[in-house]
Amino acid sequence: MSVKKIYEEMKTKLGNVVPDLELKYKAELVAKINQLKKEKNAVILGHNYMAPEIYHFVADLGGDSLELARKAAETDKDIILFCGVKFMAETAKILSPDKKVLIPSLEAGCSLAESITGEDIRKLKKQYPGVPVVTYVNTYADAKVETDICCTSSNAVKVVNSLDADTVIFLPDEYLAGNVARETNKKIISWTGRCEVHEKYSVQDIDDIRRQFPDVVVLAHPECRSDVVKAADFAGSTAAMIKYVEKHDAPCYLILTECMMGDNIAAANPQKNILRLCSVRCPHMNKITLENTLEALQKEQYEVNLSKEICEKAAQAVKKMIEIG
Repeated sequence: MSVKKIYEEMKTKLGNVVPDLELKYKAELVAKINQLKKEKNAVILGHNYMAPEIYHFVADLGGDSLELARKAAETDKDIILFCGVKFMAETAKILSPDKKVLIPSLEAGCSLAESITGEDIRKLKKQYPGVPVVTYVNTYADAKVETDICCTSSNAVKVVNSLDADTVIFLPDEYLAGNVARETNKKIISWTGRCEVHEKYSVQDIDDIRRQFPDVVVLAHPECRSDVVKAADFAGSTAAMIKYVEKHDAPCYLILTECMMGDNIAAANPQKNILRLCSVRCPHMNKITLENTLEALQKEQYEVNLSKEICEKAAQAVKKMIEIG
């Protein structure tokens, strides 16, 4: 597709959120990236939190981290370029150990994933012998190696309830653990990890918006505090929130998660009125840009390297989760 055509499409979708001069520059980068990925036989994955120019115009596949890793494993591409944070690229490598997996920036970390290590989990297992460990997929490979089964925000309750145990260690998200505990009869042993984006949302934010927009429908991610989740009209994963907006008609929506997802939903659903609290941006997701995406492809740099042993061990916990659905 020509730069002019890309620019015209970007202006239609993103003109209300991106200045015109920026769009012209971004269109040139998009054209270069899309040409190069064909030459390199690469697939680009775009997480729901990516900036709209990446999510809508560069990514071949968009979605949440696990969905993207699973889809990438089914492609015949030689290179997987993951526009997301490091643990997501690691999960793609775990499920596609024979493919080259790249990430555009080494600075794209995650406060939640960094809150726990494999060593932390080994200590917990000694403290609570025989208690099964459920680890959120938003963790690094060394943590996945030490877990019995992984989970996502959408299937966490289902995973916990699938275990033949009265007590479950649930790691590392403190708030997700609390929200899961409210929906199961099992005793949950949690950790103190938090997402630095979702922990910033408060009930006060919801109350303030409801005063201005009484008909607003509020959607919250389960990584938010329990009182925020209770005050919302709907709580679910990024994929679940997107489906909710697509299937329901409301005067306006407030999406309590990383603010770029609001822009992506608005671009895909121009007839929907998406309100924003866009002071809340993930500093790690924000490290992924068109510029370093292009550079990663050009130089095939920042490859995710995991040993065969780590991939095999971590894959066991991930695949058990996938089997549950």
